[in-house]
Amino acid sequence: MIVTERLILKPYSDNDQKRMIELLTNKEIKKTFIIPDFDTQENAVKMFFKMKDYSLSDEHYERGIYYNNNLIGWINDVDSKDDMIELGYVIDPEYSGRGFATEALQAAIKDLFKNGYNEVIAGAFASNKGSFKVMEKCGMKRINKEEEFVYQGELQHCIYYSIRKYK
Repeated sequence: MIVTERLILKPYSDNDQKRMIELLTNKEIKKTFIIPDFDTQENAVKMFFKMKDYSLSDEHYERGIYYNNNLIGWINDVDSKDDMIELGYVIDPEYSGRGFATEALQAAIKDLFKNGYNEVIAGAFASNKGSFKVMEKCGMKRINKEEEFVYQGELQHCIYYSIRKYK
């Protein structure tokens, strides 16, 4: 568990299922974070339990972001190799603009550096200017990595940022 000034980053519990499914199916979140469309409630529940299992695993970096004991988002690994990890993060749009994403990402970076990673990477769609500001506030710098892919029927351009641990 990671405690910041206003947030707690921790594994999910079964009590988070309903709230997580609300976040996973939030249309605003799905505009900026790649989440599959769930054709049944059962598939959404399966995704929650997969995320919960990852949050309890040493093999993945998956944490719920809690404000006043309410799940308002998550931060998780997208990829990792050796001493590098790529993260994705989400804050419920109702809580955006209050610095929660910055606070959570800063705490995760510090935790990952403490636990042996030397580089943290994150990316965002080119249209997600707010996420670029979050990464920059966390000391991340734009790197020479960009990707294009189709998501929800639209071509998306993804731009990446990185921060390295000073040795």
